[in-house]
Amino acid sequence: MSRYYLPLFLMMGMLIGLQNSVPAQMPNDAIYMNKNTICVMAAYGQNSWDEYWENTLKRENLNIGTNTTQMYMVMVAAGITDKLNLLAGLPYVQTKNSAGNLLGQKGLQDLSATLKYKFFENHGLSLHGALGGSIPMSNYIPDFLPMSIGIGSTTLTGRIIANYKHHSGIYITLHGGYTGRNNINIDRDTYQAYDRVYNTSEVAIPNTADGGINLGYLKNGIQATLFMEKFDCIGGDAIRRNDMPFPTNNMVSNNVGAFLKYQPSHFGINGRIAYVTSGQNVGQALSFMAGILYQFSIKGESVSVSN
Repeated sequence: MSRYYLPLFLMMGMLIGLQNSVPAQMPNDAIYMNKNTICVMAAYGQNSWDEYWENTLKRENLNIGTNTTQMYMVMVAAGITDKLNLLAGLPYVQTKNSAGNLLGQKGLQDLSATLKYKFFENHGLSLHGALGGSIPMSNYIPDFLPMSIGIGSTTLTGRIIANYKHHSGIYITLHGGYTGRNNINIDRDTYQAYDRVYNTSEVAIPNTADGGINLGYLKNGIQATLFMEKFDCIGGDAIRRNDMPFPTNNMVSNNVGAFLKYQPSHFGINGRIAYVTSGQNVGQALSFMAGILYQFSIKGESVSVSN
């Protein structure tokens, strides 16, 4: 139903249930801060849905109404070199329903960090790799979906990005990633998953894969992008009929959306909107995020972004 996975991609993200992130650059793009340049972003995001897929059955639940997740996030992108950047982010998340008696949750979610490296560039074509991970920053409840603010797992993500940019500013980006997620512990010693009962508090949750394609324009401080993204758990089970979701569920999501950014100098603004067109065990969410950017050089030099 509803979840964030970071980075967010945080990430991606995340959304797509709980995953969406919109820094000045992202772990799945070909944009870099130059050496000794830092960009800080403060952002607000929200996603909501009133229909979801119970496995493949699309339905509504009047005991929930509309499920809404709000996120407040600070993110940083730093140029270690012109070809190596560090990205980090920390969101504060809160959830609520428009009906029923389920209480929303709120708190710090997961601290994420990613190193992104450009290892090839020739005549507009470039190839990149990214390695990152996340760790929970508060003792939130991971098995209270769709009210949970996260899954509660420590993660490790590897990503490959291919990008081609024409001198006119038009570009196309393909990206794909794989995330390993460690087992989590829940506040009960028995649970049901994979059509059996487990007498333990430890839960093995599926790893995930994601990918997408971006088509956009980037020049003179203006970036406009259309994208399609897919998120898929590697294995997992389905939401049982008329039951709540659980961290072991096989969450699948296909999204479309747009991203806009305007940053002529130190200050900038950006925004992102996305919609889940189809999926399994997720909500059909409409999400948006808006951010304010400030970019500066730690050595007093003029700021610029490489791509």
